[in-house]
Amino acid sequence: MTREYIKVSGHSDLVRDPVTNSIINTNMTGYNEYLAMRDIKSKENQKVHSIEEEVANIKNDMDEIKSLLRQLINGSK
Repeated sequence: MTREYIKVSGHSDLVRDPVTNSIINTNMTGYNEYLAMRDIKSKENQKVHSIEEEVANIKNDMDEIKSLLRQLINGSK
């Protein structure tokens, strides 16, 4: 059974499914571009998150080093 879609006036890339009354985007190029951009943004966000975690770890390490240095200085007096 093949469905006959109804064109949405004013939108060349949109059709309406008469059975479900849903709007369907028929522009596969635009959809694929959207998916590619979404993946790029997701990877960028993961990279930023990873860098933020690394910086937080470095800050904690530096705080620990400073604390140990203070203990050494205070213990040697």
